[in-house]
Amino acid sequence: MAAYYCWYCGNELQFEVKVGVKVHRLDTCPHCGRDLHVCKNCYLYDENLHNKCREPESQFIRDRETSNFCTHFSFAERDAPPTRPDIDAAKAKLEHLFRNLK
Repeated sequence: MAAYYCWYCGNELQFEVKVGVKVHRLDTCPHCGRDLHVCKNCYLYDENLHNKCREPESQFIRDRETSNFCTHFSFAERDAPPTRPDIDAAKAKLEHLFRNLK
């Protein structure tokens, strides 16, 4: 079953209505305090595209991790929390390092 997750911390977000979730520009994650109306939470966001958006008429947004005024924004439903390879790799290295110190 698809759910809504924060792009930053990966925690599941609970909304009163699961159909047509409306996220306002200044809404923040209750777990980490990061903005929710950001490109990285949008179903149109695609890291592999030039403009990083599947909507060809969207305006260029420089910072994909802070709230914006994009009118095409729609909160992405995901089957699992988003992964952050840079942070996951760093955590794995730290765990390996400290495991060897015991």
